[in-house]
Amino acid sequence: MREPYDDRSGRARTVTRRQALGIGGVLGLVAAGGLSASAALARRTPFTGAELRSAVPLPPAFQVPLPLPSVLAPVSTSGGADRYEITQREATVEILPGVRTPLWTYEGAFPGPTIESRRGRPVTVTHRNDLPVPTVVHLHGGRTPAESDGYPTDLVLPEGWPDAAHVTHTGAGGPGHVRHDPRAVLTKLSRDYTFPLDQRPALLWYHDHRMDFTAPAIWRGLAGLHIVRDDAEDSLGLPAGRRELPLMIADRAFTADGDLDYPALDPTSRARPGVREPYLAGVLGDVILVNGAPWPVYEADAARYRLRILNASNARHYELEAITDDGRRLDLVQIGADQGLLAAPVTHRLLPIAPAERYDVIIDFSGVRVGSRVRVVNRLGSGRTRDVMAFRVAREVTDDSRVPSVLSTDLPTWRRSDAVRVRDFSFRAGRMHGGHGWLIGGLPFDPARSDVTAGFGDVEVWRLIADVHHPVHLHLVGFRVLSRRGRPPLPHDAGLKDTVSLRPGESVEIITRFDGYRGRYLFHCHNAEHEDMGMMANLEII
Repeated sequence: MREPYDDRSGRARTVTRRQALGIGGVLGLVAAGGLSASAALARRTPFTGAELRSAVPLPPAFQVPLPLPSVLAPVSTSGGADRYEITQREATVEILPGVRTPLWTYEGAFPGPTIESRRGRPVTVTHRNDLPVPTVVHLHGGRTPAESDGYPTDLVLPEGWPDAAHVTHTGAGGPGHVRHDPRAVLTKLSRDYTFPLDQRPALLWYHDHRMDFTAPAIWRGLAGLHIVRDDAEDSLGLPAGRRELPLMIADRAFTADGDLDYPALDPTSRARPGVREPYLAGVLGDVILVNGAPWPVYEADAARYRLRILNASNARHYELEAITDDGRRLDLVQIGADQGLLAAPVTHRLLPIAPAERYDVIIDFSGVRVGSRVRVVNRLGSGRTRDVMAFRVAREVTDDSRVPSVLSTDLPTWRRSDAVRVRDFSFRAGRMHGGHGWLIGGLPFDPARSDVTAGFGDVEVWRLIADVHHPVHLHLVGFRVLSRRGRPPLPHDAGLKDTVSLRPGESVEIITRFDGYRGRYLFHCHNAEHEDMGMMANLEII
């Protein structure tokens, strides 16, 4: 049964042509003109958002060594499960050389410590909140019971925060608009999150997911990696150990005194959500960080490397390319997507990656002259944001790694004919409580409203349509991309995903099976400013 298409988005105020054609005018342009306006916009800019400019002197590219996040040790491994403890706390960290920057962190570091797990071995992480605001932890990509999935109103309250925080939530419409969630689960100071990890090996990540304040929390440092492994993947002979590199890419901007710059209406993130009007479409920084370091460099062997790439930016899209000093482009051989290994490798020269997407890529430096450099650049960037990082090839080595032609045989084989229903969702700008917002099906997020109810085990096809760029993320389940603009998926759509990048004016079909656990979950845009301004919806699995 096909359910009716529903787009009830409102109209924004009239905008001038100059406002419309500026990136900061994206919201007004799209709300005023709909998809025809956004299609025109798509020809002018490859991203959605407005860029902050740092006021502090920035270092040259490719001078700072690439740091690798520490791997967190469990506090207990008894009873067939691993237990970890993480404290969320303020810390001052050196990001730019010689500059101290205050952050909100997991365990005092940015990125937070990496958790490494085995498929099917449960993990419990006790998070203690020593920050000045409530927090919520979401394991992005995890097949997680609803009570540990990090629903945005399931707050962990810091010391001294009033209990009434769970009764009303000030929405993006401003202090006059409050929302009540009768199902919110509140804890004080700490909470146990349990992850069964009965899922394919993959690169996951954990981040804050507090309603209306996800964007400033991630921007200030609340993000870390979680890697799931299994024996089958270990047996493939892929590059491993020091030749497997996690790369969390993010953009930030800095004030003159070295603080992170962010255009929040309430810099304390305590009461009023949202950003200043020029940044309503998304906040972009002018400094590209990899693992928390600006434009870093890594000393590499002349061998294959496995790059586990995450785009942890709030709104910035990248199109990655690897270029040698003599102008050659190296192949980026994709072996995995958001939800683990592909069936077979896919070779790219350019790799687009939207916020929250992950790509597992092999790059081979064996043909690069020792002493020379390979730059990873962003074809969507300009000026300083065109550079991402570099590898300096330092030595010849023996390399016994390989990239097999068959990577996995356990990918789901859902067919369109398996679907019990087809649903249509529009992701558009619109009016929200008297102001600007970002809406799904014409409605802003309301935790007390039921948006989608799916039967446990049901296969469904979802058709998604966008006005501007929207990376759409489903909690709990992975999905396959069936089509883009009515045509076959693109090469980078291969495998099992949990986040799909919609481009301006684009429609994408995905197929999934709602299994794993019953309960209340979410789907939303992972442009963090968009989700804070209403672009989330409830998904109830019964």
